[in-house]
Amino acid sequence: MNRVASIANSSRRNLELGQAQAPESTWAVPDHGPVPMPAKCLGLGVRLGLCGAAWLWLSLAGQPLSATAGEAAVPLWGRFEKAFDSSIEYSNPVQQATLTVEFTSPKGQVRKVPGFWDGGRVWRVRFAPDEVGKWTWRTLCSDTQNTGLHDQRGSFECGSATGQTRFARHGPIRVAADQRHFEHADRTPFFWLADTAWNGALLSTPEEWNRYIQTRTNQGFTAVQFVATQWRAAPQGDRTGQLAYQGTDKIAINPEFFQRLDQKITALNEAGLLAVPVMLWAIQGGSNPKVNPGVALPEDQAILLGRYMLARWGAHAVAWILAGDGDYRGAKATRWIKIGRGIFGDVHHAPVTLHPGGRQWVWAEFADEKWYDFVGYQSGHGDDTATLKWLIEGPPVEDWMKLPHRPFINLEPCYENHLGYQSRKPHSADAVRRALYWSLLVAPTAGVSYGGHGVWGWDDGTKEPTDHPGSGKPEPWHKALKMPGAEQIKHLAHYFTGLDFWRLRPCPTVVVNQPGTQDPKRFVAAARTDQKDLLVIYVPEDRTVEVRLDMLPPSPNVSWYNPRTGETNTAVGVVTEKTVQFPTPSEGDWILQMVSQKKDKEKDK
Repeated sequence: MNRVASIANSSRRNLELGQAQAPESTWAVPDHGPVPMPAKCLGLGVRLGLCGAAWLWLSLAGQPLSATAGEAAVPLWGRFEKAFDSSIEYSNPVQQATLTVEFTSPKGQVRKVPGFWDGGRVWRVRFAPDEVGKWTWRTLCSDTQNTGLHDQRGSFECGSATGQTRFARHGPIRVAADQRHFEHADRTPFFWLADTAWNGALLSTPEEWNRYIQTRTNQGFTAVQFVATQWRAAPQGDRTGQLAYQGTDKIAINPEFFQRLDQKITALNEAGLLAVPVMLWAIQGGSNPKVNPGVALPEDQAILLGRYMLARWGAHAVAWILAGDGDYRGAKATRWIKIGRGIFGDVHHAPVTLHPGGRQWVWAEFADEKWYDFVGYQSGHGDDTATLKWLIEGPPVEDWMKLPHRPFINLEPCYENHLGYQSRKPHSADAVRRALYWSLLVAPTAGVSYGGHGVWGWDDGTKEPTDHPGSGKPEPWHKALKMPGAEQIKHLAHYFTGLDFWRLRPCPTVVVNQPGTQDPKRFVAAARTDQKDLLVIYVPEDRTVEVRLDMLPPSPNVSWYNPRTGETNTAVGVVTEKTVQFPTPSEGDWILQMVSQKKDKEKDK
């Protein structure tokens, strides 16, 4: 018996059509109590308490429901799931058949959604309805002789939104109309504040993943980046040794691998965290580049694998990283343009980006690609002058005004406690904060990602992360979760979600005598709204910042915010003829905020 047939037979389940599959393990997201949030923006997560320790597999907040006569309606932005029993047993199902389901909305809009093979003869479709009312559907199978998959029909009712998570109440995320930030389906702004757990979903136990989620939600994160197949740092696949796929020219997908990831992604969403899977890790370096699907697979098989993940998780609250750590510049972009179009080109999808190698900029190569929704970049782990200048003077600064506009997200600034490439010293919390705040202010503010050494590799602390020599021996992942920089994320989250972050635009000319020209570590970043009613200035280490009087908000209320503690202090300025100087309250980094009194009065109404 070949490997594919073995997987198919071992995975076969006696499922009633339309019934959700039970999880392998129980999950619980602990109750953290109510979380205060600005009315305009869900930047800090809603912490969801579940009943005891039981995982509500059919929760209304986004879990699979299959609504037929007599059943409860699927909530708006919830998840409709339907299982189908193939009438034909294929030796390699993903290579021999495709399933597409056409959903017709109450208003007559047609949405084509790919289905996926889930082991044995079971195929599924998952869909998140975005209109209240009666939806109808019909299936289309490439093998029209397959009576179990082809020309099946049905309907379900979609009711009003229910549930407590940000996604249940406001819908999935998308790029906002201004093309500068993210928002939910109901136009509530979404602040991207992602943690990096590349190996987390692969290597964690259910209990570990639950502990991780609890910690990161407490710290204010809104998203989690992770790798969704075997790759450079997890060449053996998941913690059970299961691989996502085998082969290269005609891959065989392993549904059991993805069923475990289903649970990890569901747990993230139920805690109000956006799931951000990397589909195809693509770095050419390391000891075994061929373990990375973005390197090993031909275009058609890379598309097939990516399409499988899109079908499986597209109805969840996700954003997609098509490929990780690859070089997509110049002529190399052609391959990724083809793969991106092949996966996303004909379907409605969540926001998509690429994660390039360090200090590589690919905006121009993909600017005209409709599937490429936001610009991801990596300022990386260098700590020399060139690296710092790349972030504060380089492509993110130069290109943010160019058309077509897109949100810019630094997906990989320096990781806390990771060795700097040049100094060979661990990146401190101070260096990490500086990179985060710079990233948020040198381009229109949409969000940023954080990484902690030890967490991203899900390490035990005994050695360097797999195939990452020279990065330094980390703390065990559970200790690294609470490094100082990670704990200070809550202050970053509180600050930016407490104001109209989506209106901020870089405004470097407000700073007089920029200290960054002498030493890039001292660069003062500034951003202001187009309405000139809000000004934010990040001062990494200088004790005084000087700004132009003619660029201040009218009659401003001025204060200092401490990004290390979250404390606010009154700011007092020394006015000269054309400038005003503000001394910081103490050493360390500070944020100077100016809000027009008119704006404050409107906020109080």
